[in-house]
Amino acid sequence: MPKSKKTPAVTSEKPSLKDITIRICMGTGGLAAGSREVMDAFHSELRSRNLKAAIINKCVTKTGCRGFCAKDVLVDVIISNAKTTYQFVDPEKAARIVEEHIINGRPVEEWVVGPEYHAFHNSETKILLKQCGEIDPEDINAYIAIGGYRGLEKALSQTPFEVREEVKSSGLRGRGGAGFPTGLKWEFCSMSKVAIKYLICNADEGDPGAFMDRAVIEGNPHSVLEGMIIAGYAIGAKKGFIYIRAEYPLAIERLKIAINAAEQKGFIGKDIIGSGFDFDISIKQGAGAFVCGEETALIASIEGKRGMPRSKPPFPVSKGLWGKPTVVNNVETLATIPVIMSQGAKWYSSIGTEKSKGTKIFALTGNIKNTGLIEVPLGISLREIIYDIGGGCDKGRRFKAVLTGGPSGGCIPESHIDMPVDYESLSEIGSMMGSGGMVVMDETSCMVDMAKFFLSFTTNESCGKCLPCRLGNKRLYEILNRITQGQGKAGDIEFLLSLAEDIKISSLCGLGQTAPNPVLSTIRFFRDEYEAHIYEHRCPAGVCKAFRKYLIDPEVCKMCGKCFKACKSGAVAWEKKQPAVIYREKCVKCGACYDVCPFGAIT
Repeated sequence: MPKSKKTPAVTSEKPSLKDITIRICMGTGGLAAGSREVMDAFHSELRSRNLKAAIINKCVTKTGCRGFCAKDVLVDVIISNAKTTYQFVDPEKAARIVEEHIINGRPVEEWVVGPEYHAFHNSETKILLKQCGEIDPEDINAYIAIGGYRGLEKALSQTPFEVREEVKSSGLRGRGGAGFPTGLKWEFCSMSKVAIKYLICNADEGDPGAFMDRAVIEGNPHSVLEGMIIAGYAIGAKKGFIYIRAEYPLAIERLKIAINAAEQKGFIGKDIIGSGFDFDISIKQGAGAFVCGEETALIASIEGKRGMPRSKPPFPVSKGLWGKPTVVNNVETLATIPVIMSQGAKWYSSIGTEKSKGTKIFALTGNIKNTGLIEVPLGISLREIIYDIGGGCDKGRRFKAVLTGGPSGGCIPESHIDMPVDYESLSEIGSMMGSGGMVVMDETSCMVDMAKFFLSFTTNESCGKCLPCRLGNKRLYEILNRITQGQGKAGDIEFLLSLAEDIKISSLCGLGQTAPNPVLSTIRFFRDEYEAHIYEHRCPAGVCKAFRKYLIDPEVCKMCGKCFKACKSGAVAWEKKQPAVIYREKCVKCGACYDVCPFGAIT
């Protein structure tokens, strides 16, 4: 939204803040950037003007994640519905914003967000994130004011069958990984004649660089609760669990506040809003095991057992938590349900593609200018995400690849940048939607090293129950590590491909079945880099230390001696008024000389 050029002034000596709102991003990213101190500074500055605390507290509000995390702390100043957004706000800037903008009506232009901020947001289609940066996540009345719990009211006025049919008609697919149709999963569970059933919200978000579920919970926890209650009603469950890692303290705190408020309002508990339907929600904190994102491992953890998956069938919808029929949906899936119920399946299914309906939230990270959280319609191209929203690679570097689906996904090269982002297209190219992590890589990224990095993660996170995952992935990592250490040999690539396919076919759960994806996709699209490492003994990206050769150009060297002083291995020889020289047999390739040279003489 373009910033307003004219903001009404508040001219009285003791201004009334009735028409003024100051919104501060207080998601995890905002807090890390200092938003709590920024809020205190606004409170202090307004108190100094003899304003009552009640007025100040109503004026200054918190929000969840605003999306463009690279610009935190983000602050909105809204005067008579005219909004101005400031970026990189710190406590010192708060005083000037109050004085010049709020009191005198003149926005501080040099701190106002630029065109890239508006391009970042205007290129999105926000459904779930629409309110995350707008409302106070700890105020249930703020959620109700924007239509919260109306979807629940509508659902409870219908039969469970009608609710399931509405969700099926919407085309919503699970946003946690494989994309199984949500309404169909509910239907399978409802078919069971067992009286006791359970619903689980999977908030165990373990992908490196992923923070979609955390942001939704921190910014709008009631949307998740409302979705859970509707889902419980649709499948005949009276008890729900939110399985969330203990590493998310802010999300857990806001969930507790939201559950308590919803209970007081009659949305959770006995006879919900006079419908006769009972539903309770409990929080179960996990220890942060990546494998517990798999539904049967998650169920075992809730039961107090070690988080290890079991073979399927039987699937949880027929035999899940404590042997009872159980539906496991992730945060994003459940937060979508209230919107479908209130806006209708026809409206929701009009967004996206024929087989991939609606929007998807992605955590956009890596070598890209605009990092943050985005929500886009399924079917959007990678080019639009990376360039229109992300602003392209940082430092003017060339885009090389993007990893979708987290450590279990695949690397997609520049030659496929115009492909649509949907379940089918990503699967065809050897990647996956996953929970929504999206890591952008530029020309300085080594694809062999990237595959090794993700294999290191999945190897460490394997529960060890099945042999293919426990030993197979470890063997993949060992071969990749050997290649990056300059010890690759003929036949390594073929062995990697063969072993990776065997692991995918024979592993017990989704972790093992998808862990080889980064290896398979990087060999498929960047085989030349593997061959360069093995046969030419070089890393094209210059990342792998074993292949580095440091040279000093005597024509550029200013004979300052800084490289000599920085080298701890005695590999640099230098005398006053003489160019320095590196002895390769002593060089440990630490890069210290390269880092300290101010003249670019070392290459």
